[in-house]
Amino acid sequence: MAEQPDFLRHTINLAQPRLGARVLDASDDFFAPKERLIRREEPIFVADKYDDHGKWMDGWESRRRRGAGHDYCIVELCRGTIHGVDVDTRFFTGNFPPEISLDACRSDRSPDDQTKWREIIPRTGIQGDAHNFIPVDNRQDWTHVRLNIFPDGGVARLRVYGEAHCNWSNTAQTELVDLAALSNGGMALACSDMHYGDMTNLIAPGPAENMGDGWETRRRRGPGYDWVILRLGHPGVIRKIQVDTAFFKGNYPNHCTVLGALLDRQQAEQIGEDGDYWREILSDGLLAADQLQEFGDAIQDAGPVSHILFRIFPDGGVARLRLLGTLYEP
Repeated sequence: MAEQPDFLRHTINLAQPRLGARVLDASDDFFAPKERLIRREEPIFVADKYDDHGKWMDGWESRRRRGAGHDYCIVELCRGTIHGVDVDTRFFTGNFPPEISLDACRSDRSPDDQTKWREIIPRTGIQGDAHNFIPVDNRQDWTHVRLNIFPDGGVARLRVYGEAHCNWSNTAQTELVDLAALSNGGMALACSDMHYGDMTNLIAPGPAENMGDGWETRRRRGPGYDWVILRLGHPGVIRKIQVDTAFFKGNYPNHCTVLGALLDRQQAEQIGEDGDYWREILSDGLLAADQLQEFGDAIQDAGPVSHILFRIFPDGGVARLRLLGTLYEP
């Protein structure tokens, strides 16, 4: 297992389908279809599985190139800045590309022959059957990437880690928006525990698919509570809170509280659950099993906030958390 790079901290995968990412085109995908390149699931290997084209592989794989050139695959992203990528070649041992490069562009439509691409990762050697973590220094925001493989071969997954960018210029200051949504630039920063379900699932788009698609902590055997800290995509004033416990029936929290803080960049770098800057927004939200609960009248005026502390008592699972509010412009 490759060492986890710094760029994985406080970033999300911009190439995940649930954020609207999709594979648009590939020069060739004879052995394994291009759409598998960004599947959310971890790649697998099935030793005795074959199809009409040969060995079944969980990823994107081109045929053996017999002439000049190289293969490529174009992916539409959730728009944002890219901090690094993982070119995951797990289970590709004798058929992985020895080198890759990555181009990016910003376009309101699908790239074509007139698109101007910019190289953000130069031609770089990679390993087979491994995570290949490669940082990106460019901090422009992009909508598409083109993965070039030299000269051919297979890649199990492409993860593009960064921060989503939302264009707030068309959002009226009276409009209610989900300030914490992943697609709006929200980010899960830290939590007390996520033994069964990742904290990022809390602010993922759409309803949860199952119990594993939420945030769930282990069973607490002592005093205390569990918590998660979120950074909003834009500072704002929270007007409504939705807590969805879908699929959590015997393991939902008894109640929750929500606190907020308006922090500058320096304060945010030192953020913690026990800071004295937290102000109460929801003091005691009683929860029930497997249902969406909305809190409006119970919300206290904490003013504008940029970060949220969500506490659950004493432990358990929550499928989604929606923080509906209006934008704050300093």
